[in-house]
Amino acid sequence: MKKRRNAGKKKRTKAHSRQNKAAMLCITFVVSVLLVVLLFEGHSLKSKIDANDRKTAQLEQKIAEENQRTKDINDLQSYMQSDEYLEKAAKEKLGLIKDNEILFKESQ
Repeated sequence: MKKRRNAGKKKRTKAHSRQNKAAMLCITFVVSVLLVVLLFEGHSLKSKIDANDRKTAQLEQKIAEENQRTKDINDLQSYMQSDEYLEKAAKEKLGLIKDNEILFKESQ
């Protein structure tokens, strides 16, 4: 009678062991697939981050260039509103001179 019980117990243990192995294989497969997917997505996100970093650097450079251009325009505007520019423009474009100023012309 004990042998029958042990034999039935061994059969159940073997069947249970096979089920555990199959379950472990399925879990291992699922975890492996998830790992591969996560690695692929991580690589994809890394490349997107690198592309965005390059784009950010380019935009920051353009901002710096535009800020310098704005400064140059403001400086030119200030100069064009000065008396020095008005006198120079009057002399060059209109040929005007100040009182008590002598104009010398080159001989040709």
